[in-house]
Amino acid sequence: MSRTVQATCPLCEACCGLLFTVEGGGVTRIRGDRDDPLSRGYMCAKGAALPELHEDPDRLRRPLRRTARGWEELDWSTALDLAADGLRAVKQARGPDAVAVYRGNPNAHNLGLLLFGHGVIRALGTRNVYSPTSMDQLPHMLVALRMYGHQLLMPVPDLDRTDFLLVVGANPLASNGSAMTSPAVGQRLRAIQRRGGRVVVIDPRRTRTAERADQHLFIRPGRDALLLAAMLQVIFAEGLERPGRLGAFVDGLDAVRAAVVPFTPSRVAGPTGITAETIVALARELAAAETAVVYGRIGTSVQAHGVTCQWLIQLLNLVTGNLDRPGGLMFTSPAVDPLGILRLSEPGTVGQWRSRVQGLPEFCGELPVAVLGEEIRTPGEGQVRALLTVAGNPALSMPGGPALDRALAGLDFMVSVDLYLNETTRHADIILPPLSPLEREHFDLVFNILAIRNVAKWSAPVLTPPAGALGDWEILSGLHRRLAEGRRQRAMAALLGRLGPRRLLALALQIEARGAGLLPFSGRLTFRRLEAAVHGVDLGPLEPRLPARLRTVEKRIDAAPAGFIADLARLDPFRQPSAAEGLDLQLIGRRSLLSNNSWMHNLPRLMAGADRCTLLMHPVDAAARGLSNGGLARVRSAYGVVEVPVEVTDAVMPGVVSLPHGFGHDHEGTRLSVAAARPGVNVNRLIDPRAIDPVGTTSVLTGTAVAVSALGRGRLSSSRRGHRA
Repeated sequence: MSRTVQATCPLCEACCGLLFTVEGGGVTRIRGDRDDPLSRGYMCAKGAALPELHEDPDRLRRPLRRTARGWEELDWSTALDLAADGLRAVKQARGPDAVAVYRGNPNAHNLGLLLFGHGVIRALGTRNVYSPTSMDQLPHMLVALRMYGHQLLMPVPDLDRTDFLLVVGANPLASNGSAMTSPAVGQRLRAIQRRGGRVVVIDPRRTRTAERADQHLFIRPGRDALLLAAMLQVIFAEGLERPGRLGAFVDGLDAVRAAVVPFTPSRVAGPTGITAETIVALARELAAAETAVVYGRIGTSVQAHGVTCQWLIQLLNLVTGNLDRPGGLMFTSPAVDPLGILRLSEPGTVGQWRSRVQGLPEFCGELPVAVLGEEIRTPGEGQVRALLTVAGNPALSMPGGPALDRALAGLDFMVSVDLYLNETTRHADIILPPLSPLEREHFDLVFNILAIRNVAKWSAPVLTPPAGALGDWEILSGLHRRLAEGRRQRAMAALLGRLGPRRLLALALQIEARGAGLLPFSGRLTFRRLEAAVHGVDLGPLEPRLPARLRTVEKRIDAAPAGFIADLARLDPFRQPSAAEGLDLQLIGRRSLLSNNSWMHNLPRLMAGADRCTLLMHPVDAAARGLSNGGLARVRSAYGVVEVPVEVTDAVMPGVVSLPHGFGHDHEGTRLSVAAARPGVNVNRLIDPRAIDPVGTTSVLTGTAVAVSALGRGRLSSSRRGHRA
């Protein structure tokens, strides 16, 4: 007998509602939920692959311990005891900072990991905490902290009501919206165009989003801040600014006006590759639109001026009157506000402590992930000798990954909470595999504060968990109880373990319903109402929230934080990026709708078809190097070398080449049979971990100078030939 279960897809920021047909203990069909208030029936290939992930024979089901004879299975009690004992032993022998914690991207998509991860970190007492934040959205968060007073006050585009959308360094059709929870982006872009609006994309590559746009402009990698500054200069010079009602709550606009004076369109045209006339027209169109929004994502963040880019994007929305206005850039009203009652995050900190080797500052309790390898390798007091990884694969996903991979092999002890024996977890002493996504409860805490419409959705498990298995939160709760020191800490660990995510969420909703939350009284939720709403609860469109939403001390917007103004001095339009001799091309990344960073490459459904790990190269550049489609190329940077098949295309501008991230599954000792058959190359072999934006300590992942030369013929197929670096 079959039954239908509604659940939210937990794989990416889109948070699509899905309908699962369950029969005989397994899923026989998946389709998009047309009654979902946010996704409206949309579903991508990753959601359709959830049953394949659940049934993957390579997915770990029981805890593993490394032995001299290989991996052996353990019972949960023994595994948790050994994991806690090993971490505690290093802490006691070398101090708390000798134990590091790395939390991967899936933590943000998992209610249990969000609620229970902090307890483990507090119990360990370490300052060596890492995540992909410094390779991703840190510039968004730092700008939110400095301008609005809280790291999570990141406004999102009101896509469903805007007339003009300017996309800079983002590809939402591949990401399903990023820092902008917006499923069915393609449909929403078409809706803008159907109501007479326009979509313009600025990117060094003609992405899927650019193909759907009304206009696409190529820009040289790493030059986005010049373009954005020039647009601001035009708006100020021509008197087009109109901050509207927020003008009375803004400080620093005069300083911004003075700072952008040198960035005239004629000066930045050459460095950006966009004509002065086009820059002026773009600025005027933005200022004249009835409603408009500028949106920039990872391409603008992971470059040498990532923080400056995100700051200038906020300013463009502010000075054109499109901040906190329907159709512009708006703040959400989540049913459970992480800025308020749950205290999941403090407003934010910068530089309360620094990394031991390079002296780089922490941001909101985390150090830049690019320094993790050197913190393990470099002897001395505070050297990292033990590591706990939770749902992450830094050996593959971070710059300088090969060096980190070697460093992991020399740790005294390592524990990994992960579904797979992958490139990182193969170094662990203990692996603790949680339930699959289909076996756990789900509620989005993070992405409800980034959603383009206020919604709330609770998902019960689609499938019944097997007896004796543990979810992510139960694993972390078990570690927390074992690592807790002192009566108070042990009591808190025990209490949280008894409550679990479900009761904690119910408690948060109860407090919100009594008047602590952002929603109007009629929109507040009880857990009972949330649980009964099979398709989720629609809490309405985004509404203006400033200045009440501000968390700055003065309750005002700081348009000109000192460090940001000073960073404009680095934006010399005539200074070319430094590069070793012969490195005459610039490397950019790319993502695919079929990929989820590195961890879904073991699913046949998502890996079918032509190889995706290819080097995109413009025909002019390919011909100059004797390369044709399918040819094997050697790509060299000042840091490393890879060999990869070439895909010749005019989708990248001349002088630019592109490699996807997340590949490089050619390591010994993993259990990734599908991924290992089509490993691809690791783009992070080419990226220097010391290349960091000094303002926000974000890794510089785009615009790396490289040289490309021909090696021979490769194959764009399932063969491993030409993929090993």
